[in-house]
Amino acid sequence: MGGGGGGGGGEGGEGPRQLDQTPTWAVSTVCGVIIVISIILELIIHKVGQVFERKKKKALYEALEKIKSELMVLGFISLLLTFGQNYIASICVPSKYGQAMSFCGPHDEPSDDDDGKNLKKAAHVIHLQRRILADAAPVNCKNGYVPLISLNALHQVHIFIFFLAVFHVIYSAITMMLGRAKIRGWKVWEQEVIQEQELLNDPSRFRLTHETSFVREHVNPWARNKFSFYIMCFFRQILRSVRKSDYLTMRHGFISVHLAPTMKFDFQKYIKRSLEDDFKVVVGIRPELWAFVMLFLLVDVHGWYITTVITMVPPLLTLAIGTKLQAIISYMALEIQERHAVIQGMPLVNVSDQHFWFGKPALVLHMIHFVLFQNAFEITYFFWIWYEFGLRSCFHHNFSLIVIRVCLGVGVQFLCSYITLPLYALVTQMGSTMKRSVFDEQTSKALEQWHKNAKKKNEK
Repeated sequence: MGGGGGGGGGEGGEGPRQLDQTPTWAVSTVCGVIIVISIILELIIHKVGQVFERKKKKALYEALEKIKSELMVLGFISLLLTFGQNYIASICVPSKYGQAMSFCGPHDEPSDDDDGKNLKKAAHVIHLQRRILADAAPVNCKNGYVPLISLNALHQVHIFIFFLAVFHVIYSAITMMLGRAKIRGWKVWEQEVIQEQELLNDPSRFRLTHETSFVREHVNPWARNKFSFYIMCFFRQILRSVRKSDYLTMRHGFISVHLAPTMKFDFQKYIKRSLEDDFKVVVGIRPELWAFVMLFLLVDVHGWYITTVITMVPPLLTLAIGTKLQAIISYMALEIQERHAVIQGMPLVNVSDQHFWFGKPALVLHMIHFVLFQNAFEITYFFWIWYEFGLRSCFHHNFSLIVIRVCLGVGVQFLCSYITLPLYALVTQMGSTMKRSVFDEQTSKALEQWHKNAKKKNEK
């Protein structure tokens, strides 16, 4: 009896077939393909997690788990939309509210060129497909009222959530790859300093502070004036964010304060693990970031151009953070020159949280997190509009402005991932505390015990 429904009607132009009129082999095939794809994706994520566990990449494994939880949240949102779409679409609101604050203007029409005709045909086909997927009786609102949102619009929101999920994974991977690529370039300096450690820390090497490469590169006539000082720091983050002398000096300062000056310590590996620890933060989607998504969608009203102003926040904030981090390095060089006329061995920087805004290094990381999320969201929003409505739709009324916004987004993604985030991972080590979480449990306990013993010796 169950198979009898498979041969039912639905011929010609009678409208879309319901499930009871669909062949069983078609339903089984579609479900099977979806299940197989889901299992393959789950296996890939599981294998990646096993690789992280085998290589003892605890921070990356936790970041992967966080990404999985974010995808699960997006899945729940999608599920709620699927089950609640008929109820949501049946809500009616007064016409004066239903017509207010639209994405597109009332007179926006597609162009009449060949591309516009092709887009119309494609839109018609997609519309028919959506009606098959989300078929329901039209909403009948009383006079003076309109539906809150149509079934077709809900389906478009559904696809938008899918775009958010896919691009969230892609951007997270790009961010981590670019950051690790930048820090990998410092490995050569780490190998050199380990080989020459005795020479660099030789107490008999007395030098004037202005003769050290670190002070010489940061203290110049530009540093005397505050305005020119920040201009110098602004361009330095773009031209060459971390020099060899910067890396060696901060490495020496970190080891001298938190470990022992003569201790053989792989600082580059520590920075890489610190970056992975920071990555756990920047891949998450906090409630305030969801609030930003709602705000962005609310103010994306035709003719307001508020979203254009919002688009300028990531590049400006990224450049401000990079300038601040470069200023911290330069301030440490100025402090060395002011404290000493002559130094022994490597210059020792002053390690303190006071270098950062409000004395909180973590605040900078949360700002980077916001920049990366907002930038990724805006690029995702662009691709979703392109897919749903076409490249030259009314959403892209000022197309040249859209091109500029997308170019800025790509530039910010590279600048923040390849320069700002690795620079933060390095400069934040000049804070008052050391990240013991990046070590494995045994090493962390050994360091803690060593730190306690060293403190007791200093008290005596």
